Amino acid sequence: MTSINELLQGFHRFRRKNFEPNRELFNRLAMQGQTPRTLLIGCSDSRVDPAILTDSAPGDLFIIRNVANLVPPYETAGRYHGTSAAVEYAVCNLKVDNIIVLGHSHCGGINALMDSYGENNEGEGYIAPWVQIAAPARDEVLRLWPDASREFRQRACERTSIRVSLNNLMTFPFIRQLVEEGALHLYGWYYSLENGELMQYDPCKDRFYDMYFGPMSSDILDDF
Repeated sequence: MTSINELLQGFHRFRRKNFEPNRELFNRLAMQGQTPRTLLIGCSDSRVDPAILTDSAPGDLFIIRNVANLVPPYETAGRYHGTSAAVEYAVCNLKVDNIIVLGHSHCGGINALMDSYGENNEGEGYIAPWVQIAAPARDEVLRLWPDASREFRQRACERTSIRVSLNNLMTFPFIRQLVEEGALHLYGWYYSLENGELMQYDPCKDRFYDMYFGPMSSDILDDF
């Protein structure tokens, strides 16, 4: 387990190895503000750091992280919309060119959804209603593969939930307009923790492709 002292030591290494050699870049970012071209919506999972996975420099990515990398549908009721507010800021203020929804294998949020967490009298909380955003993905997977293994259905739901979030992004009027004008592009990515593979969603064929080798034999549409 990483201690606070280890984190502080890590900061000292960052200062020595990253900040000092790139002081001009950091000063420019401080004085001129940020101009990232990509918004990345990823999971809070400690094993999946978007900046590390993409080897990005400071200022390259505007990152939103939440449980299960979910995007809620557009709505104006209620008071607290952290993810939606960040999406709005990235698109309308920073004017990013791309939005990536980055899912991953062994996702705890999707695992909770598959276990129907919050539907069995666990009490009030925040996780259960949040993961219900991806309920259409779970329902689709259970309908298409009712006899598949738990591992298969978990993996299928992780990927299908990325499509749900992409569809939800299109319910935001300002996003739909920009996408239809060709000024904004949406991508769905899936990272395999165990294999180090990164796959991209093809909406035309409704399947994921390995970013290097093309269609994967392990695609959720071909496995079962």
